Amino acid sequence: MKVKSIIALVIAIIFTFGVATMGFAAAAGEVKGTVTKIDGKKVTVKDDKGKETTVEAKDVKDVKVGDKVTIKGGVVMKDAPKKEEPKKDEPKKDAPKKKKPEGC
Repeated sequence: MKVKSIIALVIAIIFTFGVATMGFAAAAGEVKGTVTKIDGKKVTVKDDKGKETTVEAKDVKDVKVGDKVTIKGGVVMKDAPKKEEPKKDEPKKDAPKKKKPEGC
């Protein structure tokens, strides 16, 4: 009877440490996505696949809900907005042409 209890206890401990280390791995790694919630220093980010991850950040004063960010090591960096590429049907906009000097 004691052997079964010991085995169950060992399995429970292994499971507990496994779940705990998964949470620390997400906090220590890099998280990219859109900010969905800010609670104090905790920032919740939703990635492209729809998975939400909450990370404790060092500084969140310049971050707002809806910003696209990358969080690495507790440091929040805003992602630069992507430049829109012209559509295939749209003609490219050239620089305005210079006027020829008059009187030549």
